[in-house]
Amino acid sequence: MTGQQPQPSQWTLAPKPRRRVVQTFTGAPNGISSEAAHTTPESTPLTVLLLFFAEIVTLLVVETNRYYHQFLDNCEDGPSPQRDVTEAEMFAFLALTLQMGHTVQERLEDYWTKMEQLCTPFYGQTMARARYFHILRFLHFTDNNRNGDDRTDDRLWKMRDLFEIIMTNFSKFYNSSQHLAVDEVIVKFKGRVLFKQYIPKKRKRFGIKMFKLCDSTGYT
Repeated sequence: MTGQQPQPSQWTLAPKPRRRVVQTFTGAPNGISSEAAHTTPESTPLTVLLLFFAEIVTLLVVETNRYYHQFLDNCEDGPSPQRDVTEAEMFAFLALTLQMGHTVQERLEDYWTKMEQLCTPFYGQTMARARYFHILRFLHFTDNNRNGDDRTDDRLWKMRDLFEIIMTNFSKFYNSSQHLAVDEVIVKFKGRVLFKQYIPKKRKRFGIKMFKLCDSTGYT
């Protein structure tokens, strides 16, 4: 018809069916890795614990003793020097600290009290109170005199070596399966750190948010 403008043509591509792409899972067979080949179903819980934490105990002993000697060097009239902490003592210290979560006392000193209604002989038989408090006072994870950018850029620089050992061991001694999930967890904490979070809807309202990788076998 005279006077009508031609309509512009519209070109479209034919829709392609969507195909779900599933990547082939490649990796070592899940379970205990070759690095922990000596670990068997008959292994004791202590053997498995040492597999992951023996290096951490060594780190605690070295840095705790280092910090104590640095303290002595800066004191002109300090207390009488004490002997260095050994790995056996550090294991006992950690064991007592874990046990305190099961036998809760009002004060830390009460675990060594001789009052009949509060007395728990296990603590005094395992380690003297003065020795426990000495280790607790000088417990350290890194050298305070270490220089580097990590002291300003990393808020966890005092515990960075500890985290590196833990993450390395978790991935070294176990091969995960292909069924994994990433989850977040709130670790209850009311101390003073910049990255502490407050989530009012959580049961643990104050804490530190951490992300964990979970295997369908229960390994986390």
